[in-house]
Amino acid sequence: MGVRGKRQLLENYIPRLYGYAFSLCGDVHDAHDLVQETAVKSLKSHRVPEDEPAYRAWLFKILRNTWLDVIRRRSRRLAVVENDPDYAEIGSPVWTHDDSIISALTVRLCLTKMSPAHREVLGLVDISGFSYVEAADILEVPVGTVTSRIARARSAMLAHLANSNVRQFPAERRGRGAS
Repeated sequence: MGVRGKRQLLENYIPRLYGYAFSLCGDVHDAHDLVQETAVKSLKSHRVPEDEPAYRAWLFKILRNTWLDVIRRRSRRLAVVENDPDYAEIGSPVWTHDDSIISALTVRLCLTKMSPAHREVLGLVDISGFSYVEAADILEVPVGTVTSRIARARSAMLAHLANSNVRQFPAERRGRGAS
């Protein structure tokens, strides 16, 4: 497959790769960086799966392995950065009164509070739409592990949401922004 064919096939998966990347790292810029690095690695590869499902799983494995590499690099640097008095987290969410934006931000916040294993499995199954079997292949774990992780992750997500300020509007208010 030529570079042009690889690029066209890859472009079909960019939104799903981004969703998974965001579920892993919880940051827009980091997610973009992960997807870009995944794209570069996949386009440079000489051995690309021909089968569409295998190709999709291969892309997500590249992204996951890239994320694991990022975590390893950050953990090495963290010891130095934590001792720097000028170190501070930057960036805060921009809040509006749009219910859908608040709900999306709440889910994103919940994802950041979850364990990496839970974020990973929710990112693959619920955000990117992989089957349990496909997710198990990408994560290199048994299907039963995916099943139990997804159940625990969804329960944890619901618990976080129940403790948040996001509530469903009565039927007559749905579809309209908050006043």
